[in-house]
Parts: sequence; C-alpha cells; structure tokens
Amino acid sequence: MQPCELEQQGPIRLEEFLTLAENDPENRYELVDGRLSLVERGSPDHSIIGANIGCIFREQTRKRPCIAYNSTARIALEDEKNCLCPNASVSCDPRDYQALKIVRYPCVVAEVPSPGTKALDRGIKADKYQCIPSIQEILFIDTQFMRVQLWQRQPDCWTMRNFVQGDTIELRCAGIRFTVEEAYEKTTFDETFPAKE
Repeated sequence: MQPCELEQQGPIRLEEFLTLAENDPENRYELVDGRLSLVERGSPDHSIIGANIGCIFREQTRKRPCIAYNSTARIALEDEKNCLCPNASVSCDPRDYQALKIVRYPCVVAEVPSPGTKALDRGIKADKYQCIPSIQEILFIDTQFMRVQLWQRQPDCWTMRNFVQGDTIELRCAGIRFTVEEAYEKTTFDETFPAKE
C-alpha cells in the first residue's frame, strides 16, 4: 500500500507504520494520532542545524551511559498511536540501549522546525513530547532567526526560555552544554563562515 493511500484510509497501527517506514527508506514518516504523516524535507540550514545538534549531542555523551540519535530514530509514545522523528534526541535509559526499531525513553528531544512544519512541531508534537515521562527537555532551534527555545520539565509544569546569540544552553538531564553559535555553525547565520583569507 502506498503512503498516499494510507493517508486517505484512516488510522493505522504502530506495527503497520514501522513496516511502511522500513519499506520506504527514501522518505521520513511520523505517526500522529494513528495517522501517517510524511515529514517535509528542510532547507540546507535546516540540515546543517540538525547535523550540528546531533554532533553536539554525540560528542558530549560519548563517555557517559547515554545514546545520541539523529533524525532517523523513531520515538514511540505508550499509546502506540504516535511515533515521532525529532531531528536529534538523547536517551540515558538502559531500556533503550538495545532498541531495534523504536526509542521509548529519551530525556532530550530537539526539533528544527521549518516554516512548513513550525505549527506541527511547536503544537501537536510538543504536546506529545510533554506526555512522555522520560523527556525532561525539549529544544526548538529556529531556521529563520538565530534563536533556540528550551522547554524544561518542572515538578508541576513546563517552563520555556529563549536563547539568542551569545547565550549558552545547558541540558541538565544529559549533561550537555553548548552555545547558540555552535548550533548555527556554518549556516547562513554564521558570519565567520567562510573564513576570509
């Protein structure tokens, strides 16, 4: 069955979704409330920012019992109706160490919303991430402005803070620390690249 046929048919189960996604590696899909959603491809800046964040996560978790994932990792919610693909994520939970198809216990997720996905990423997906008990921090790295938004779980609510050029971001649950400039390195926002000779 083709993706467009599934979108028109209605809700699908998680196993059906995983089979479809594995059989179509050229595209990225998410399962949102039981419905298949094709993930929009981003701009070059979107790709660079996602790679930068993934590299930051990987480098800073290498010597700790945490795993950094890129955008191909799928995070499933307990309800089995949602399976999301953030641009980068980290899990420090031993239950994810041998994950074969899906990650279930991330502590950090990072989204790089493009203009076409901003409403979905900051709305529905943010709500879904907040329902995962293991997630302590959610990052939204903007592609139109040099701004990173950090959501952090508190005992009875979520707090949000914006970071701009010159700021340092600390992800406490994974022990990750980086500057806004590092997230935007070699993008159109990076005035030091290419270096003048």
